[in-house]
Amino acid sequence: MKVEDSELVATKMSGIAKFIYEMMPNFDAAGYVLFALVFLLAALVYKLGFARKIKPLQNLVIYTFLFIGCLALTFLAFFLPIVEGLIVAALILIIYRVRRLNEHKEEPVA
Repeated sequence: MKVEDSELVATKMSGIAKFIYEMMPNFDAAGYVLFALVFLLAALVYKLGFARKIKPLQNLVIYTFLFIGCLALTFLAFFLPIVEGLIVAALILIIYRVRRLNEHKEEPVA
């Protein structure tokens, strides 16, 4: 790959993906770190916003499909702000969860 091509790719990468690829010692490790970040954030968003009490085997199936889906999201995360979007979604769900817990504590018991 020519230097011009790698510079063109680097300018089109999303912010966090670019940061990861600049900080890691090699490209393979950076890809695994990006995938782990996407998977952990997607699991957090799922847990905060969509998870229900279900059987452990059903949880295993859900997280397996989440893992497979995050493979595709990782490829998109190179040039689209997937990680940034997952961070924003997680922050919104954390704020919602904290506010709901505070409202639940303040309710008078009848």
